[in-house]
Formats: sequence, C-alpha cells, structure tokens
Amino acid sequence: MKSILITGGLGFIGSNFIKHIFNKYDYHIHNVDLKTYAANHNNISEEINQSGRYSLSICDINDTDRLRNLIQKNNINYIVNFAAESHVDNSINDSTPFIQTNINGTHSLLNLLHDCPSIERYLQVSTDEVYGSLTEEDDAFTENTPLQANSPYSASKASADLLCRSFYETFDYPILITRCSNNYGPNQHEEKLIPLMIKNAKAEKKLPVYGDGKNIRDWIHVSDHCSGIDAVLHGGKIGEVYNIGGKNEVRNIDIVKTILKLLGKDESQIEFVKDRLGHDWRYAIDNSKIQNELNWFPSLNFKEGLQELI
Repeated sequence: MKSILITGGLGFIGSNFIKHIFNKYDYHIHNVDLKTYAANHNNISEEINQSGRYSLSICDINDTDRLRNLIQKNNINYIVNFAAESHVDNSINDSTPFIQTNINGTHSLLNLLHDCPSIERYLQVSTDEVYGSLTEEDDAFTENTPLQANSPYSASKASADLLCRSFYETFDYPILITRCSNNYGPNQHEEKLIPLMIKNAKAEKKLPVYGDGKNIRDWIHVSDHCSGIDAVLHGGKIGEVYNIGGKNEVRNIDIVKTILKLLGKDESQIEFVKDRLGHDWRYAIDNSKIQNELNWFPSLNFKEGLQELI
C-alpha cells in the first residue's frame, strides 16, 4: 500500500484532497496539521477517521525531527504540501506567520528529502498570485510568466516555489509545483470572499466589497483543483510547473450579486468599502499545459457550482 503525507489536511483544500485520495486510491493517508484558526477537525469525515487508512498528527512542518521520523517509520512515498498561511489581508497586517510557514516550512520539508529516499514525489501547492496582476487586455498567466508577487502572501508563496525549483535543479529531487486560481467549495473558511458573502447574506448583514468590486478572478471548484493536483502528482513531469485554473473569470461584484440573487436577497445589502492595499486587478490562468500533457480539464461550471455550494 502506498503512503501519502498531506500537510495542512485539516484546512479547506487539503481536507478536500484527502477526501479525493481516500475515495480514489487505496493509500494510507498521513495528515500533518498545526491546527491553526483555519483548521477544522470536522472537515475530515467519520468514515475516513475510522477507516484504518488515515492518521492525523498535530505538528508544525518546521518540526523536522518529528516529520523525519514519521516519514521514515511509515515509508512515505508522496508528499503534497498544502500547509500555508493564505489570507492576503492577514499578510498585510502581519507578514511574520507567512514567512515562518510558507517559506521556512517549505524549506524544512524540502530538507527532509535529503534523508528520506522512500519519497517518490514531492508536490508544492502554490497559487496564481505569484505571477502578479493582469490588465483586462493581457493574456492569461502561463507557466513561463515571470513571478511578480504584489502582497506579502504571494511573495512568500513565490519564495517557496523558488526554493522548490532550486532543490530540483541542485539535488535532482522529484519535485513538482502546481499553481491554481481562486478556489471555492465546501469547508472553506469564512474569511474568504464567497463563504463570507453567503454567511452575511443569510444573516441579513452587509456584504463588504473592496473598492468598486470590478477586480477579476478566475475561479475553480475545489474538487476540480484536487483532481488537477492528482493528475500532476501521478503523471506530471518531475521539475515542472503546472497551472490549474477553472476558466471562469468573474468580477467580484458579479459574484456578490449572483449570491444575493440565488438566495433571493436584495442588492441593498452590498456595501462598498475602502480598497485593499496593493489589490491585484485581474488573475487568469492558461490551462493549456495540463490539458495537453495530462488530459485534465475542469468539469464544473462556476454558476452551477456556486448554486450547489449555497
């Protein structure tokens, strides 16, 4: 039986990936999570918890001694690193945790590859935000787009990506990187746009929208993102970067209006607030590489996925 180590598996995307792997493969799943504010034990179903194929360790990814022991004892074959501080606003208020987890934590995991020959593949889960911002006329991000991070969060993720690249180039370790567009779906923390808007709309509260709300994001359902990571983990070419996007570019204000409409609420709940510092204008991902090389395609239409989520 193969063994996979998933870091940050109590969080939004990590927990959905655990569900995906559990349902598709007969792997033993080791979840390592620091259990910060964004983690939730309820994200892992009772079926998985009681399966005998799943274990959880509350552990900092910077604790290399403990992780080395876990990897060697369980003969871990794959590592997928979801562990990250990910909320841009928090990185603006205090970037220190982002440096500690996203950069130092990734470095700690990469150093384990020196002592753990059982590891066949290490996959770093990154973000399209490392590419910076697009205008409405620009072509979508490709894997060759220069990294131009504009927030402490995206800078920390770009730094982690470069560390991964360096460990591949220097040591020839089996490293892969994925960069995804904005995720939505079940188990997402309420600090993020879509769950916050749904929660406030239902509670008859104001829906705070940054600036004029015209910033554009490419959205992907978390289940599509997980299937994309799966495709890269098992079929991607070592040392390569793969963009994973949903081909759903939507303005923030249009998302908010759609949520209100689906809930039968009035647009008077919308409240425009002071814009975020350094707010990127547009993200868009070119999926050509993962489609052509790994035959992966997103399956969920954004509006249908949003309605299902609500």
